[in-house]
Amino acid sequence: MQSISARLREARAGRGWSQPRLVRELRQAAAHRGHQLPSDASVKRRIASWENGHSSPDDFYGPLLCDALSVSASELGLNHGGAQDSALLDAVYPASPDAAIQTVGQLWRADLNGYEPLLQAEPSEPAWSEASLRWLVAPEPAIPRPRTDGARVGLGDVAAVKTTAVFARLDDQFGGDHARHTVIQYLSNDVVPLLRGQYTDQVGRALYSTVAEATLLAGWMSYDSCHHGLAQRYFLQALRLAQDANDRRLAGSILSAMSHQATFLGRYTQAATLARAALMGISPVATPTLRAQFHAMEARALARTGDVSACEAALSAATNALESRNSDDEPEWITYFDEAELAAEAAHCFRDVNSARRAVAHAENAMSGSHVRSDFFATMVLADAHLRAGETEEACRVALDVLDLGELLKSARCVSYLAEFQQNLTAAGDSSISRNFAEQAQEHRLWVASETQLGL
Repeated sequence: MQSISARLREARAGRGWSQPRLVRELRQAAAHRGHQLPSDASVKRRIASWENGHSSPDDFYGPLLCDALSVSASELGLNHGGAQDSALLDAVYPASPDAAIQTVGQLWRADLNGYEPLLQAEPSEPAWSEASLRWLVAPEPAIPRPRTDGARVGLGDVAAVKTTAVFARLDDQFGGDHARHTVIQYLSNDVVPLLRGQYTDQVGRALYSTVAEATLLAGWMSYDSCHHGLAQRYFLQALRLAQDANDRRLAGSILSAMSHQATFLGRYTQAATLARAALMGISPVATPTLRAQFHAMEARALARTGDVSACEAALSAATNALESRNSDDEPEWITYFDEAELAAEAAHCFRDVNSARRAVAHAENAMSGSHVRSDFFATMVLADAHLRAGETEEACRVALDVLDLGELLKSARCVSYLAEFQQNLTAAGDSSISRNFAEQAQEHRLWVASETQLGL
Protein backbone atom coordinates (compact mmCIF):
# COMPACT_ATOMS: atom_id res chain seq x y z
CA MET A 1 0.00 0.00 0.00
CA GLN A 2 1.35 3.40 -1.00
CA SER A 3 2.18 5.88 1.72
CA ILE A 4 0.43 9.23 1.96
CA SER A 5 3.61 10.98 0.83
CA ALA A 6 3.89 8.79 -2.29
CA ARG A 7 0.22 9.29 -3.17
CA LEU A 8 0.53 13.04 -2.77
CA ARG A 9 3.64 13.20 -4.97
CA GLU A 10 1.91 11.03 -7.58
CA ALA A 11 -1.24 13.15 -7.57
CA ARG A 12 0.74 16.36 -8.02
CA ALA A 13 3.03 14.92 -10.70
CA GLY A 14 0.06 13.45 -12.55
CA ARG A 15 -1.22 16.97 -13.10
CA GLY A 16 2.17 18.26 -14.10
CA TRP A 17 2.23 20.66 -11.18
CA SER A 18 5.27 22.01 -9.38
CA GLN A 19 5.12 22.57 -5.64
CA PRO A 20 4.63 26.34 -6.18
CA ARG A 21 1.67 25.52 -8.46
CA LEU A 22 0.16 23.35 -5.71
CA VAL A 23 0.60 26.26 -3.30
CA ARG A 24 -1.45 28.47 -5.63
CA GLU A 25 -4.14 25.81 -6.03
CA LEU A 26 -4.33 25.35 -2.26
CA ARG A 27 -4.72 29.08 -1.81
CA GLN A 28 -7.62 29.13 -4.26
CA ALA A 29 -9.26 26.15 -2.53
CA ALA A 30 -8.88 27.89 0.83
CA ALA A 31 -10.37 31.13 -0.50
CA HIS A 32 -13.35 29.19 -1.86
CA ARG A 33 -13.98 27.89 1.66
CA GLY A 34 -13.60 31.35 3.15
CA HIS A 35 -10.17 30.73 4.71
CA GLN A 36 -6.75 32.34 4.34
CA LEU A 37 -3.38 30.62 4.14
CA PRO A 38 -0.04 31.88 5.46
CA SER A 39 2.85 32.88 3.21
CA ASP A 40 3.73 30.87 0.11
CA ALA A 41 7.02 29.87 1.71
CA SER A 42 5.25 28.49 4.78
CA VAL A 43 2.79 26.44 2.70
CA LYS A 44 5.59 25.17 0.46
CA ARG A 45 7.49 23.93 3.54
CA ARG A 46 4.40 22.01 4.60
CA ILE A 47 4.08 20.41 1.17
CA ALA A 48 7.73 19.37 1.24
CA SER A 49 7.26 17.88 4.72
CA TRP A 50 4.19 15.90 3.56
CA GLU A 51 5.86 14.64 0.41
CA ASN A 52 9.01 13.62 2.29
CA GLY A 53 6.96 11.68 4.82
CA HIS A 54 7.98 13.88 7.76
CA SER A 55 4.36 14.78 8.58
CA SER A 56 0.85 14.25 7.28
CA PRO A 57 -1.80 16.80 6.25
CA ASP A 58 -4.00 17.69 9.21
CA ASP A 59 -7.74 18.26 9.55
CA PHE A 60 -7.45 21.65 7.86
CA TYR A 61 -5.03 21.01 4.99
CA GLY A 62 -6.30 17.51 4.16
CA PRO A 63 -9.66 18.69 2.75
CA LEU A 64 -7.93 21.55 0.91
CA LEU A 65 -5.62 19.08 -0.82
CA CYS A 66 -8.63 17.02 -1.85
CA ASP A 67 -10.28 20.13 -3.29
CA ALA A 68 -7.15 21.34 -5.08
CA LEU A 69 -6.25 17.94 -6.57
CA SER A 70 -9.87 16.87 -7.20
CA VAL A 71 -9.41 13.59 -5.34
CA SER A 72 -11.09 11.96 -2.38
CA ALA A 73 -9.53 11.66 1.05
CA SER A 74 -9.24 7.89 0.60
CA GLU A 75 -7.32 8.34 -2.66
CA LEU A 76 -4.67 10.25 -0.74
CA GLY A 77 -4.80 7.82 2.17
CA LEU A 78 -6.26 10.44 4.48
CA ASN A 79 -8.92 9.99 7.12
CA HIS A 80 -10.21 13.54 6.94
CA GLY A 81 -13.81 14.17 6.02
CA GLY A 82 -14.66 17.10 3.79
CA ALA A 83 -16.56 18.95 6.54
CA GLN A 84 -14.16 18.43 9.43
CA ASP A 85 -12.19 21.61 8.92
CA SER A 86 -15.41 23.62 8.75
CA ALA A 87 -16.64 22.11 12.01
CA LEU A 88 -13.28 22.79 13.60
CA LEU A 89 -13.28 26.45 12.62
CA ASP A 90 -16.93 27.05 13.53
CA ALA A 91 -17.36 28.65 16.96
CA VAL A 92 -20.36 26.73 18.27
CA TYR A 93 -21.45 25.39 21.62
CA PRO A 94 -21.14 21.58 21.54
CA ALA A 95 -24.44 19.72 21.38
CA SER A 96 -23.26 16.89 23.66
CA PRO A 97 -20.33 15.82 25.84
CA ASP A 98 -19.19 13.50 23.05
CA ALA A 99 -19.19 16.45 20.63
CA ALA A 100 -17.12 18.49 23.09
CA ILE A 101 -14.63 15.64 23.49
CA GLN A 102 -14.28 15.24 19.73
CA THR A 103 -13.98 18.96 19.03
CA VAL A 104 -11.57 19.80 21.81
CA GLY A 105 -9.31 16.93 20.75
CA GLN A 106 -9.31 18.25 17.19
CA LEU A 107 -8.60 21.78 18.44
CA TRP A 108 -5.65 20.62 20.53
CA ARG A 109 -4.18 18.64 17.64
CA ALA A 110 -4.67 21.44 15.12
CA ASP A 111 -3.24 24.00 17.55
CA LEU A 112 -0.27 21.76 18.19
CA ASN A 113 0.33 21.49 14.44
CA GLY A 114 0.23 25.27 14.30
CA TYR A 115 -1.97 25.81 11.27
CA GLU A 116 -2.70 29.43 10.83
CA PRO A 117 -6.42 29.58 9.95
CA LEU A 118 -7.23 28.45 13.49
CA LEU A 119 -4.57 30.60 15.16
CA GLN A 120 -5.75 33.62 13.18
CA ALA A 121 -9.49 32.93 13.49
CA GLU A 122 -11.73 35.75 14.66
CA PRO A 123 -14.12 35.31 17.61
CA SER A 124 -17.82 34.97 16.87
CA GLU A 125 -20.20 37.38 18.62
CA PRO A 126 -23.24 35.07 18.25
CA ALA A 127 -21.27 32.26 19.92
CA TRP A 128 -21.07 34.21 23.19
CA SER A 129 -24.84 34.70 23.32
CA GLU A 130 -25.60 31.15 22.26
CA ALA A 131 -23.25 29.63 24.82
CA SER A 132 -24.51 31.65 27.78
CA LEU A 133 -28.16 31.04 26.90
CA ARG A 134 -27.75 27.31 26.25
CA TRP A 135 -25.85 26.89 29.49
CA LEU A 136 -28.45 28.83 31.50
CA VAL A 137 -31.38 26.79 30.19
CA ALA A 138 -29.57 23.45 29.98
CA PRO A 139 -31.39 20.38 31.34
CA GLU A 140 -29.83 18.07 33.88
CA PRO A 141 -26.19 17.34 33.00
CA ALA A 142 -25.80 14.54 30.51
CA ILE A 143 -24.49 11.28 31.93
CA PRO A 144 -21.33 10.17 30.14
CA ARG A 145 -22.21 7.28 27.89
CA PRO A 146 -20.76 3.90 28.87
CA ARG A 147 -17.52 3.26 27.04
CA THR A 148 -16.31 -0.17 26.14
CA ASP A 149 -13.09 0.75 24.38
CA GLY A 150 -9.94 2.54 25.39
CA ALA A 151 -7.99 2.33 28.62
CA ARG A 152 -9.72 2.20 32.00
CA VAL A 153 -9.67 5.57 33.72
CA GLY A 154 -9.82 6.07 37.48
CA LEU A 155 -9.73 8.96 39.91
CA GLY A 156 -5.95 8.64 40.10
CA ASP A 157 -5.74 9.46 36.39
CA VAL A 158 -7.98 12.46 36.96
CA ALA A 159 -5.75 13.67 39.79
CA ALA A 160 -2.75 13.52 37.46
CA VAL A 161 -4.44 15.97 35.07
CA LYS A 162 -4.56 18.52 37.90
CA THR A 163 -0.82 18.95 37.44
CA THR A 164 -1.77 21.58 34.85
CA ALA A 165 -1.86 23.92 37.86
CA VAL A 166 1.92 24.10 37.39
CA PHE A 167 1.31 25.59 33.95
CA ALA A 168 -1.08 28.14 35.44
CA ARG A 169 1.75 29.42 37.63
CA LEU A 170 4.07 29.64 34.62
CA ASP A 171 1.37 31.52 32.73
CA ASP A 172 1.07 34.01 35.58
CA GLN A 173 4.81 34.57 35.93
CA PHE A 174 5.92 34.51 32.29
CA GLY A 175 2.84 35.13 30.12
CA GLY A 176 0.61 32.99 27.94
CA ASP A 177 3.15 32.45 25.17
CA HIS A 178 5.76 31.02 27.52
CA ALA A 179 4.35 27.51 28.01
CA ARG A 180 1.22 27.49 25.85
CA HIS A 181 2.60 24.98 23.36
CA THR A 182 3.66 22.66 26.18
CA VAL A 183 0.18 22.77 27.72
CA ILE A 184 -1.47 21.95 24.40
CA GLN A 185 0.99 19.14 23.80
CA TYR A 186 0.17 17.61 27.18
CA LEU A 187 -3.56 17.90 26.61
CA SER A 188 -3.38 16.44 23.11
CA ASN A 189 -1.03 13.58 23.93
CA ASP A 190 -2.03 12.62 27.47
CA VAL A 191 -5.56 13.85 28.11
CA VAL A 192 -7.32 12.86 24.88
CA PRO A 193 -6.80 9.11 25.58
CA LEU A 194 -8.41 9.60 29.01
CA LEU A 195 -11.46 11.29 27.53
CA ARG A 196 -11.81 8.42 25.08
CA GLY A 197 -11.25 5.74 27.70
CA GLN A 198 -13.57 3.68 29.90
CA TYR A 199 -14.87 5.33 33.08
CA THR A 200 -17.80 5.30 35.46
CA ASP A 201 -20.26 8.16 35.84
CA GLN A 202 -18.45 9.39 38.98
CA VAL A 203 -15.05 9.32 37.31
CA GLY A 204 -16.48 10.84 34.12
CA ARG A 205 -17.84 13.87 35.93
CA ALA A 206 -14.57 14.39 37.82
CA LEU A 207 -12.63 13.99 34.57
CA TYR A 208 -14.85 16.47 32.70
CA SER A 209 -14.47 19.05 35.44
CA THR A 210 -10.71 18.71 35.58
CA VAL A 211 -10.33 18.81 31.80
CA ALA A 212 -12.68 21.81 31.64
CA GLU A 213 -10.39 23.63 34.07
CA ALA A 214 -7.33 22.72 31.98
CA THR A 215 -9.08 23.82 28.79
CA LEU A 216 -10.03 27.10 30.48
CA LEU A 217 -6.31 27.60 31.13
CA ALA A 218 -5.58 26.88 27.46
CA GLY A 219 -8.18 29.49 26.59
CA TRP A 220 -6.64 32.09 28.92
CA MET A 221 -3.16 31.43 27.52
CA SER A 222 -4.43 31.69 23.94
CA TYR A 223 -6.26 34.92 24.82
CA ASP A 224 -3.09 36.32 26.37
CA SER A 225 -1.31 35.40 23.14
CA CYS A 226 -4.05 37.27 21.22
CA HIS A 227 -5.23 34.15 19.39
CA HIS A 228 -8.75 35.33 20.10
CA GLY A 229 -10.82 33.01 17.92
CA LEU A 230 -8.92 30.00 19.24
CA ALA A 231 -9.32 31.18 22.83
CA GLN A 232 -13.07 31.55 22.36
CA ARG A 233 -13.30 28.01 20.98
CA TYR A 234 -11.43 26.66 24.00
CA PHE A 235 -13.77 28.55 26.33
CA LEU A 236 -16.80 27.07 24.54
CA GLN A 237 -15.56 23.48 24.89
CA ALA A 238 -14.60 24.09 28.53
CA LEU A 239 -18.09 25.43 29.28
CA ARG A 240 -19.75 22.36 27.81
CA LEU A 241 -17.48 19.99 29.76
CA ALA A 242 -18.16 21.93 32.97
CA GLN A 243 -21.89 21.70 32.27
CA ASP A 244 -21.75 17.91 31.96
CA ALA A 245 -19.56 17.69 35.05
CA ASN A 246 -22.33 19.59 36.87
CA ASP A 247 -19.64 22.05 37.99
CA ARG A 248 -21.68 25.25 38.05
CA ARG A 249 -19.01 27.30 39.77
CA LEU A 250 -16.38 26.48 37.16
CA ALA A 251 -18.88 27.12 34.36
CA GLY A 252 -19.57 30.57 35.79
CA SER A 253 -15.85 31.29 35.90
CA ILE A 254 -15.59 30.30 32.23
CA LEU A 255 -18.34 32.77 31.33
CA SER A 256 -16.41 35.37 33.34
CA ALA A 257 -13.33 34.66 31.23
CA MET A 258 -15.42 35.12 28.09
CA SER A 259 -16.63 38.46 29.48
CA HIS A 260 -13.04 39.55 30.14
CA GLN A 261 -12.07 38.73 26.55
CA ALA A 262 -15.16 40.41 25.10
CA THR A 263 -14.32 43.65 26.94
CA PHE A 264 -10.74 43.52 25.67
CA LEU A 265 -12.07 43.12 22.11
CA GLY A 266 -14.51 46.02 22.42
CA ARG A 267 -17.73 43.96 22.64
CA TYR A 268 -18.93 45.69 25.79
CA THR A 269 -22.62 44.81 25.68
CA GLN A 270 -21.77 41.15 25.13
CA ALA A 271 -19.24 41.31 27.98
CA ALA A 272 -21.78 42.71 30.46
CA THR A 273 -24.32 40.07 29.43
CA LEU A 274 -21.81 37.25 29.94
CA ALA A 275 -20.92 38.52 33.42
CA ARG A 276 -24.61 38.74 34.36
CA ALA A 277 -25.23 35.24 33.00
CA ALA A 278 -22.43 33.95 35.22
CA LEU A 279 -23.99 35.62 38.26
CA MET A 280 -27.46 34.33 37.46
CA GLY A 281 -26.39 30.83 36.52
CA ILE A 282 -24.51 29.98 39.70
CA SER A 283 -26.56 31.99 42.18
CA PRO A 284 -27.52 28.98 44.35
CA VAL A 285 -23.89 27.82 44.69
CA ALA A 286 -21.97 31.09 44.27
CA THR A 287 -19.19 31.90 46.70
CA PRO A 288 -18.38 35.48 47.72
CA THR A 289 -15.17 35.53 45.67
CA LEU A 290 -16.92 34.31 42.55
CA ARG A 291 -19.65 36.90 42.95
CA ALA A 292 -17.00 39.58 43.41
CA GLN A 293 -15.22 38.56 40.24
CA PHE A 294 -18.40 38.46 38.17
CA HIS A 295 -19.50 41.89 39.43
CA ALA A 296 -16.02 43.20 38.60
CA MET A 297 -16.26 41.86 35.04
CA GLU A 298 -19.63 43.55 34.66
CA ALA A 299 -18.12 46.80 35.95
CA ARG A 300 -15.26 46.58 33.44
CA ALA A 301 -17.74 46.30 30.58
CA LEU A 302 -20.02 49.05 31.89
CA ALA A 303 -17.08 51.42 32.30
CA ARG A 304 -16.30 51.06 28.62
CA THR A 305 -19.89 51.92 27.72
CA GLY A 306 -19.63 55.12 29.78
CA ASP A 307 -22.34 54.12 32.27
CA VAL A 308 -20.54 55.49 35.34
CA SER A 309 -23.30 54.97 37.91
CA ALA A 310 -23.91 51.34 36.88
CA CYS A 311 -20.17 50.71 36.86
CA GLU A 312 -19.79 52.10 40.38
CA ALA A 313 -22.75 50.03 41.59
CA ALA A 314 -21.17 46.85 40.20
CA LEU A 315 -17.83 47.71 41.84
CA SER A 316 -19.58 48.33 45.16
CA ALA A 317 -21.28 44.94 44.90
CA ALA A 318 -17.92 43.33 44.15
CA THR A 319 -16.32 44.97 47.18
CA ASN A 320 -19.14 43.92 49.50
CA ALA A 321 -19.00 40.34 48.24
CA LEU A 322 -15.24 40.06 48.65
CA GLU A 323 -15.39 41.37 52.22
CA SER A 324 -17.57 38.39 53.21
CA ARG A 325 -15.37 35.68 51.73
CA ASN A 326 -14.05 32.68 53.61
CA SER A 327 -11.04 31.29 51.76
CA ASP A 328 -11.68 27.79 53.12
CA ASP A 329 -14.97 27.63 51.22
CA GLU A 330 -13.63 28.87 47.88
CA PRO A 331 -12.54 26.71 44.94
CA GLU A 332 -8.76 26.66 44.80
CA TRP A 333 -8.68 28.09 41.28
CA ILE A 334 -10.39 31.35 42.33
CA THR A 335 -8.36 32.13 45.46
CA TYR A 336 -6.04 34.37 43.43
CA PHE A 337 -8.86 36.93 43.20
CA ASP A 338 -8.16 39.08 46.25
CA GLU A 339 -8.18 42.74 47.24
CA ALA A 340 -5.24 43.51 44.94
CA GLU A 341 -6.99 41.92 41.96
CA LEU A 342 -10.19 43.82 42.67
CA ALA A 343 -8.22 47.05 43.02
CA ALA A 344 -6.70 46.37 39.59
CA GLU A 345 -10.15 45.89 38.07
CA ALA A 346 -11.36 49.12 39.73
CA ALA A 347 -8.31 50.96 38.36
CA HIS A 348 -9.22 49.83 34.85
CA CYS A 349 -12.77 51.02 35.37
CA PHE A 350 -11.92 54.48 36.64
CA ARG A 351 -9.29 54.96 33.94
CA ASP A 352 -11.92 54.10 31.32
CA VAL A 353 -14.46 56.59 32.72
CA ASN A 354 -11.72 59.28 32.79
CA SER A 355 -11.53 59.50 36.57
CA ALA A 356 -7.74 59.63 36.57
CA ARG A 357 -7.18 60.41 40.26
CA ARG A 358 -9.37 57.48 41.41
CA ALA A 359 -7.67 55.22 38.87
CA VAL A 360 -4.27 56.15 40.30
CA ALA A 361 -5.42 55.44 43.87
CA HIS A 362 -6.76 51.99 43.00
CA ALA A 363 -3.80 51.10 40.77
CA GLU A 364 -1.39 51.88 43.61
CA ASN A 365 -3.29 49.36 45.77
CA ALA A 366 -3.23 46.70 43.05
CA MET A 367 0.41 45.60 43.30
CA SER A 368 0.45 42.12 44.75
CA GLY A 369 4.16 41.47 44.30
CA SER A 370 3.41 37.82 43.56
CA HIS A 371 1.53 37.90 40.23
CA VAL A 372 3.90 39.31 37.63
CA ARG A 373 1.51 39.71 34.71
CA SER A 374 -1.30 41.09 36.88
CA ASP A 375 1.15 43.58 38.38
CA PHE A 376 2.24 44.52 34.85
CA PHE A 377 -1.34 45.34 33.84
CA ALA A 378 -2.02 47.26 37.06
CA THR A 379 1.21 49.27 36.72
CA MET A 380 0.42 49.98 33.06
CA VAL A 381 -2.99 51.33 34.07
CA LEU A 382 -1.23 53.46 36.69
CA ALA A 383 1.06 54.92 34.03
CA ASP A 384 -1.88 55.60 31.73
CA ALA A 385 -3.88 57.20 34.55
CA HIS A 386 -1.00 59.56 35.36
CA LEU A 387 -0.80 60.45 31.68
CA ARG A 388 -4.53 61.23 31.54
CA ALA A 389 -4.12 63.39 34.64
CA GLY A 390 -1.51 65.46 32.78
CA GLU A 391 1.40 64.05 34.78
CA THR A 392 3.59 63.05 31.84
CA GLU A 393 6.86 62.79 33.76
CA GLU A 394 5.37 60.48 36.39
CA ALA A 395 3.61 58.46 33.68
CA CYS A 396 6.90 57.88 31.87
CA ARG A 397 8.69 56.96 35.09
CA VAL A 398 6.05 54.36 35.91
CA ALA A 399 6.09 53.07 32.33
CA LEU A 400 9.84 52.47 32.54
CA ASP A 401 9.27 50.51 35.75
CA VAL A 402 6.65 48.39 34.03
CA LEU A 403 9.01 47.67 31.13
CA ASP A 404 11.54 46.32 33.63
CA LEU A 405 8.79 44.26 35.27
CA GLY A 406 7.71 42.75 31.95
CA GLU A 407 11.12 41.83 30.65
CA LEU A 408 10.46 38.08 31.01
CA LEU A 409 6.81 38.18 29.93
CA LYS A 410 5.76 36.63 26.63
CA SER A 411 2.33 38.16 26.27
CA ALA A 412 0.77 39.78 23.21
CA ARG A 413 -1.82 41.31 25.53
CA CYS A 414 0.93 43.12 27.45
CA VAL A 415 2.23 44.44 24.14
CA SER A 416 -1.27 45.77 23.39
CA TYR A 417 -1.32 47.69 26.67
CA LEU A 418 2.02 49.28 25.76
CA ALA A 419 0.79 50.14 22.28
CA GLU A 420 -2.21 51.92 23.79
CA PHE A 421 0.06 53.86 26.16
CA GLN A 422 2.32 54.79 23.27
CA GLN A 423 -0.63 56.17 21.31
CA ASN A 424 -1.79 58.19 24.31
CA LEU A 425 1.72 59.51 24.90
CA THR A 426 1.94 60.65 21.29
CA ALA A 427 -1.46 62.33 21.58
CA ALA A 428 -0.23 64.21 24.66
CA GLY A 429 2.27 66.05 22.45
CA ASP A 430 5.99 66.01 21.85
CA SER A 431 8.22 66.98 24.76
CA SER A 432 11.71 66.40 26.06
CA ILE A 433 10.19 64.05 28.67
CA SER A 434 8.48 61.84 26.09
CA ARG A 435 11.54 61.85 23.81
CA ASN A 436 13.81 60.84 26.68
CA PHE A 437 11.38 58.09 27.67
CA ALA A 438 11.17 56.77 24.10
CA GLU A 439 14.96 56.58 23.91
CA GLN A 440 15.20 54.54 27.13
CA ALA A 441 12.21 52.38 26.19
CA GLN A 442 13.98 51.26 23.02
CA GLU A 443 16.16 49.01 25.17
CA HIS A 444 13.14 46.88 26.10
CA ARG A 445 11.80 43.98 24.04
CA LEU A 446 8.12 44.60 24.77
CA TRP A 447 8.32 48.27 23.78
CA VAL A 448 9.91 47.38 20.45
CA ALA A 449 7.14 44.82 19.93
CA SER A 450 4.51 47.51 20.62
CA GLU A 451 6.09 49.73 17.97
CA THR A 452 5.91 46.85 15.53
CA GLN A 453 2.24 46.37 16.37
CA LEU A 454 1.61 50.03 15.64
CA GLY A 455 3.59 49.81 12.40
CA LEU A 456 6.26 52.26 13.55
